Amino acid sequence: MDNGFAPAKVNLALHVTGRAEAGYHLLDSLVVFAGVGDTVAATPAREITLSIGGAFAPGVPAGDDNLVMQAALLLASRRGVRLGAKIRLTKNLPHAAGIGGSSSDAAATIRRLAELWRVEPLAADDADVLALGSDVPACLAAPLPQRMRGTGETLSPWQVLPPCALVLVNPRLPLETGAVYAGLTARENPPLGPPPDGDFTGFAAWLSRQRNDLEPPARALAPQIDTVLARLRAQPGVDVARMSGSGATCFGLCRDLATAKQAARAIQISEQGWWVAPAPVLG
Repeated sequence: MDNGFAPAKVNLALHVTGRAEAGYHLLDSLVVFAGVGDTVAATPAREITLSIGGAFAPGVPAGDDNLVMQAALLLASRRGVRLGAKIRLTKNLPHAAGIGGSSSDAAATIRRLAELWRVEPLAADDADVLALGSDVPACLAAPLPQRMRGTGETLSPWQVLPPCALVLVNPRLPLETGAVYAGLTARENPPLGPPPDGDFTGFAAWLSRQRNDLEPPARALAPQIDTVLARLRAQPGVDVARMSGSGATCFGLCRDLATAKQAARAIQISEQGWWVAPAPVLG
């Protein structure tokens, strides 16, 4: 994977299993990465600066409140780098969409600047990386599928994922993560079931028995998610349809990319205002 590629992070399943002492929610989630994403480019400069382009650039901050800048400053501080970088972020993914765009951008920034500055990147299990955001450690482990537990700090490779593809659909509706979590009615839920062995059919059957515990509160805030899920489930070849993360992006799991492209084409024709992207699952 190119060090400047920031792939969409998709929670195929997300179980909320409790709360930590600090108030953060405990999760048990299967995280995969799709072959569609933002890009981070960097060239040498005297200072660290950030510019943003792409279809979803409007509304994205370019100052120190952007995780890209925070990641760049963290790496420079931790590695004693006195060089700068001119960073260019191209936003191809919708933001506040439940697919980890800003976290993946931060991880790609760490990888790309480590290459530019010729230093070691920060590790996924580094406490400072987790402090950037709970999804950043998993994104640093991209493109390998991960089981993410705790508040995002406990990662283990998911060994049994068969080849597959996704249709990602967002009705161009941002959802604030905090508001979705606030709508949870139960915070002590069972973890993921034992990982399956076997082929795509067995995996899809297993996945259909898992959950995204954030889906009900997200649907209450954004009823359009129901329409998205209905469109996905109506497509031939979509074996599982579910919301990713805190939404509002939903995915359809398909056996292969050709099937995902057919489903995406049908949805895009009927809902031309939506963001629709077919993509292989990386790994």
